[in-house]
Amino acid sequence: MQIAILGIDLGKNSCSVVGLDVAGRVVLRRRLRRDGVIKLAAGMSGCVMAMEACCGAHHLGRLLRDHGHQVRLMSPEYVRPYVKAQKNDDRDAEAIAEAATRPTMRFVELKSEAQLDMQSLHRARDRLVGERTALINQLRAVLLERGIVVSQGRRKLECYVDALLSTDRVAGRGPAGRVARTGPAYLGLR
Repeated sequence: MQIAILGIDLGKNSCSVVGLDVAGRVVLRRRLRRDGVIKLAAGMSGCVMAMEACCGAHHLGRLLRDHGHQVRLMSPEYVRPYVKAQKNDDRDAEAIAEAATRPTMRFVELKSEAQLDMQSLHRARDRLVGERTALINQLRAVLLERGIVVSQGRRKLECYVDALLSTDRVAGRGPAGRVARTGPAYLGLR
């Protein structure tokens, strides 16, 4: 049994694997754990390992590449048209293998650990910026409910809150007094 293309549908715990020969016939169909996929690949001669570019695919792809296989990652939306009948993991794996045979298929390059770390850092920063913006908009809405209009922008709100908290009439009483004592750091503006 000579496998030319191995389509792997990655799951959190188990993976569906479908092997195609040179003619495109299914010669292998299994469900394995991730470590089982690596053991299977270690016992095979070099072939094309195809997966959707999803969570964990780059790590597994690097491991498979180290065993001498050619790894092809594809975006899931490019694989979807090749799924036959009802969607399930085995049919997904077969669709991945079939999509990898197409000459016009666009593949995703394997990312190194450094590239994935940088991508994670950018995503975390984007999330923090989004949360900060949501908090600023919420605070502007609270102020607007009290008849105070503050222009858009983090810096404009920060200056307004600094000026508001520095006045004598707000600094001593009620919720505004508590905010005044803790300062803009309490509001997440600094």
